[in-house]
Amino acid sequence: MKKHIILSIEMLLIGILTFWFCYGDVFYSLDSLYKDRLYQQPRVVDPTIKIISIDEKTLEKLGPFGTWPRSTYAEILDVLGEYPAVIGFDIMLLGEMDKEDDAVFAEKLKGYDNVVLASHLMYDTKVSFGNNGEVEIDHMYVSQVEVPYTGELTPIGYANTSPDSDGTIRSFLPVTRVTDENGAVTEYTSLSYQMYLEYCEHMNLEPVVPKTDENGVQWIYYAGKPFEYENISLIDLLEGKIDARVFQDCIVLVGAYATGLQDQFTVPNSSNQMFGVEINANIIQSFLDEQYPLPANRLSVAIIFSLIAMGMFWVFSKLHLKWGTALFVAAEVVTVVSGILLYTKAGLSIPGFYLVLMLVLDYVIALAGGYLYEWGKRRKIASVFRKYVAPQVVDDIMKSGKYKIELGGESRDIAVLFVDIRGFTPLSESMKPTQVVEILNEYLNLTTNAVFKNSGTLDKFIGDATMAVFNAPFDLEDYEYKAVCAAWDIVSGAKELEQKCMERFGKSVAFGVGVNCGEAVVGNIGCDFRLDYTAIGDTVNTAARLESNAKRGQVLISEHIYKRLKGRIRVQEIGEIPLKGKLQGVCVYELLGIDGTDAKEDKKEQIEA
Repeated sequence: MKKHIILSIEMLLIGILTFWFCYGDVFYSLDSLYKDRLYQQPRVVDPTIKIISIDEKTLEKLGPFGTWPRSTYAEILDVLGEYPAVIGFDIMLLGEMDKEDDAVFAEKLKGYDNVVLASHLMYDTKVSFGNNGEVEIDHMYVSQVEVPYTGELTPIGYANTSPDSDGTIRSFLPVTRVTDENGAVTEYTSLSYQMYLEYCEHMNLEPVVPKTDENGVQWIYYAGKPFEYENISLIDLLEGKIDARVFQDCIVLVGAYATGLQDQFTVPNSSNQMFGVEINANIIQSFLDEQYPLPANRLSVAIIFSLIAMGMFWVFSKLHLKWGTALFVAAEVVTVVSGILLYTKAGLSIPGFYLVLMLVLDYVIALAGGYLYEWGKRRKIASVFRKYVAPQVVDDIMKSGKYKIELGGESRDIAVLFVDIRGFTPLSESMKPTQVVEILNEYLNLTTNAVFKNSGTLDKFIGDATMAVFNAPFDLEDYEYKAVCAAWDIVSGAKELEQKCMERFGKSVAFGVGVNCGEAVVGNIGCDFRLDYTAIGDTVNTAARLESNAKRGQVLISEHIYKRLKGRIRVQEIGEIPLKGKLQGVCVYELLGIDGTDAKEDKKEQIEA
């Protein structure tokens, strides 16, 4: 129950974190970079769009761009003739230069109805103050429109760029509406959109209405990378090296194509900068292809991503590492592919980076949480079993991680050992309490070491008695033999302890040991907050009765033990003796030695002592 509560709290925190990240667009730059690299899939550039480039070669021939007479542009129109559907000058032709020369260009424009010139919107900051004198509104507004000196003769469109905070051109305003003090609205059209409208009119096409977000922004789906649109050097055109018929019914853009003209920008689909005229070419193609994805509703996406993140966290927490990793990889792939398809096919831009990020956090947190939970569980198991299980057995428990501490038991074939101090009650009455405790600690240390040495499980201390089991809680190879070895180690070690007690306290200490094997119920018995690992059943009771009948320094084993270890131990048959609580007597053997041990000498030493 506690684990489920913790999991629920973690899921809720994951959901809140995902919602905050996504709705607040906390990692805008990273999300933008993610969409730049994945969503901007290349498309074939439209051959209808052609660029007449003011390149380095042209500048070498005609001189610095700012010194060109306006008659140069009139010459461009003469060469192109009526072939293009629309001609757009993506260069600023502001103010007068030479009246006579300017008049040549102006007169030429009167003969064309398919030319669009570039204007420029000037922005300023407007500040409003409240009644308390504090700033309430601080925003940008169009303060002036710089129009070409021949602006009244042709359609115009502003060539302003709208870079993001990282300097990347990802969007633009196709139309800008300005409201004056009297409430009158003036609408300005961008150069690219105005050229598209002129093209539709020339080709008798129905123009599409730009799809924009709530701020009137249109997002650019770039078709071509830098230098991918067909471009013709302006000087080649003017020198007659290009047949003007190649521009038949085309959209022609005249613009800067030289680095020195400082009209290059960072774009999302390339590591190289793109000239402004190429950006306008991409925008015009987005109108022709009707490819202009809209950002998905931020609130809806934040809610959906939060639910997905919570659900995936729950699944990751339940799955094994192998399957969780496979699901994590699959979920990341689906997220990326879905985002690309939504952008390219459905025209919907989702902030996929946030879901990718949260899936990573889901996986890592679930993995770390599972590891910490398992680590804590193993530590708990180790702390419990270290009290009564041999260190090597505890190590096996920690490595396997298969044992669970829970109420209940199982039926297992085990060996049970009981050992008790003979005459402990009168001994304790004749000694000081501190001396009794010291002897008892020495005795418990001896029995515990003997049990752990032979990989047994120390079940419990019962006053001056010790109970141990073998082959529980884990399978133990040759456990009957190890139980008998532990019993023999105890009576063997008792000689040194007895000698020590005689020297220090003038008292003799000896043990009686009983060993039996057979079926028993073993497991954790108790309640949720207090567990005791033990064994119960007739096998245990018989071992306890054997110990109670054992004399000083004597190890009594049952017939079951003897039959299983016959030939590996030395015994002396005592015969059938009655045991308390059993209707029939039990055939009992006294252990005299293990394998090659000289049992007679050992027994003789015990009797003499």
